Amino acid sequence: MDLPSHYAAGELVSVLTTQPIDRFLDYKAPEGGCMQGAFVQVPLGPRQVLGVIWGPGKGDFDYSKVRPVTKVLDAAPMREDMREFLLRAGDYTLTPMSAMLRLATRAPGLSDPPSMQKVYRLGDSEPDRMTDARRRVLEVLEEYGGLSFTLKELADMAGVSSGVVKGLVQHGAVREEQAPRDLPYPRMDTDRRGKPLTDSQAAAAARLTDGVKEGRYGTTLLRGVTGSGKTEVYLEAVAACLAAGRQALVMLPEIALSEQFLVRVEERFGAKPVEWHSGVTMTERRRAWKMIGHGEAQLVVGARSALFLPYRDLGLIVVDEEHDTSYKQEDGVHYNARDMAVLRASLAGARVVLASATPSLESWANADAGKYDRVDLDSRFGVAVLPTMQSIDMRAERMEPGRWISPSLASAVQARIAKGEQSLLFLNRRGYAPVTLCRACGEQIACDHCDARMVEHRFLKRLVCHQCGESRPMPTECPSCHVEGKLAAIGPGVERMAEEVAAVFPNAKTAVLSSDLFSSARALKEAIAEIAEGDVDIVIGTQLVAKGHNFPRLTLVGVIDADLGLQGSDLRAAERTFQLMRQVAGRAGRAEAPGEALLQTHQPEHPVIRAILTGDEEAFWQAEAEGRRAAGMPPYGRLAALILSATDAQVAFAAGQDLARRAGPLTAIGAQVFGPAPAPIARVRGRHRVRMLVKADKGTALQGAVAQWVGQLRPHKDLRVAVDIDPQSFY
Repeated sequence: MDLPSHYAAGELVSVLTTQPIDRFLDYKAPEGGCMQGAFVQVPLGPRQVLGVIWGPGKGDFDYSKVRPVTKVLDAAPMREDMREFLLRAGDYTLTPMSAMLRLATRAPGLSDPPSMQKVYRLGDSEPDRMTDARRRVLEVLEEYGGLSFTLKELADMAGVSSGVVKGLVQHGAVREEQAPRDLPYPRMDTDRRGKPLTDSQAAAAARLTDGVKEGRYGTTLLRGVTGSGKTEVYLEAVAACLAAGRQALVMLPEIALSEQFLVRVEERFGAKPVEWHSGVTMTERRRAWKMIGHGEAQLVVGARSALFLPYRDLGLIVVDEEHDTSYKQEDGVHYNARDMAVLRASLAGARVVLASATPSLESWANADAGKYDRVDLDSRFGVAVLPTMQSIDMRAERMEPGRWISPSLASAVQARIAKGEQSLLFLNRRGYAPVTLCRACGEQIACDHCDARMVEHRFLKRLVCHQCGESRPMPTECPSCHVEGKLAAIGPGVERMAEEVAAVFPNAKTAVLSSDLFSSARALKEAIAEIAEGDVDIVIGTQLVAKGHNFPRLTLVGVIDADLGLQGSDLRAAERTFQLMRQVAGRAGRAEAPGEALLQTHQPEHPVIRAILTGDEEAFWQAEAEGRRAAGMPPYGRLAALILSATDAQVAFAAGQDLARRAGPLTAIGAQVFGPAPAPIARVRGRHRVRMLVKADKGTALQGAVAQWVGQLRPHKDLRVAVDIDPQSFY
């Protein structure tokens, strides 16, 4: 590989900054010069801003007025493959390069010099007197398992004053230490043996490790039924990557719930991996960013943003649960981390493993076309077997008014309780009820800022908007007609299910798993651990429970409304329903006791429901692929979505109508334009939303045409435009 260019002092260099300026800026190289890719601090107006030396300057400005680079930061220069990744990802997603650089520099204090700092860790003693404030400090330190905090970070996270922390230091309950700001991470021991593998697991692991050892790009779809041991298989590929001296990244869709995975990694390699997600302290984020760039961090476990870290030599990316919708970022920069992982690996000469029990149709189609390798694990690990699956035809059940658990499902749950086994009742709807209706005037209580109904959360005694987060106390009278006692909850959420479970199974111990019921990741982890230890009879949960948890005593899964995801016109409704139902059913029977999944449905003859019950996944994907291919829809066609929003609805519609009249750049490539039309959720946070959709053939160069098309818009101070290439949702 060619060495990066060096620019002598005073030589013109082109700098990309993190500021929203759609061009590169010329500066003079500082005293001592600088390397291409160096992270620098440069003056911009009266401020000092972060930037990267991108190449030689243009020289189209009076040299005497060009300002010098203020300083070169103590960080590894951005590598050529990373700069190319940001350029290619920005071009694909139609994102300005300044925004792409912000994604790649999401760590605090990068301009701070190397120095010592005071950090705080859990001590060995108990304080002489325990208060609520002291307890919160100790709980934060315990939750983060030995990580260090600055005084401000620890006090802020515990919600206490710095004096409380200092008091705990005096008692020895908290240790105060002087530490370098950025230390290398402990080395992973790749010679430690992992868990024994079955023959099929060993064969799959061998194929993955052989790919890693080739040292060049390739993507493998690792499809394994739930409980088949996919994690142990791809950890063998991680071991091969680390043994070769390269870095590895494992992406998880719900990083805050990854405690079990982190424990498995530590057992396998004798050290904890680097964590990168929103729950990591700012001190650790800075340390991780710098050490990854210097090659002093071998294995990163992170959320989708971990793709943009400055790896020195990335050899493997694992995208676990690759079908999960949380890999698509739908605010700010619109990108799909699964697809960007493939791009990043192709530029770094790395391997990609896409792991899932229910792959996305895009990944299935790429494997079917031979673009990706495919490795299958068709049986569960050890004595565990796949659950049997049956439907409960709700048309034939005698249901009491206001009840959602059918007699057939209730009988199956009761049988599990009698045997000391666990049941899971699954309903993918948070809160108590999706609609609160006034029986006097017919008003449905809506959000003041969004085109959405407020959802009752009875445990919190509040109404909450799931679009913007607005909440208000549960009213006693109708906000419209002011009549008291006429507000009624319509439809079930998981909180209402908990109420029904308490009535139907009064002696059962229950737990509700829903993301909005836990104030911290710690509280959620404790609830999951309690369930896994078998201290609960009935679990009631949303899609949170479908994501990789292992509950050994769980033998029955009851899906309250299997038809819920089939409603609406979402392109991926069938695919997502199939994935979610198969994933949640896979929670049953993961130990010795066999499992069963019962799906309550009013449409047992629906093709998706039939595919779920028969388990004929290949037939489902083939049928889904044929339907998409016939309609020219992804992955056999291309889509781009446009959301125009403004506080004045007319401004948004006028902009959409103007674009519809100026569709020449799109019709020139054979693309179709649909809209403008009100978005399904037509108002969010007080802004009216108008949607347009562009549809084109698969091989079409869509981005350039869309950029030219949108570039015709006349600026308006109230108008915002968001472009989403390859949209995943259509709200």
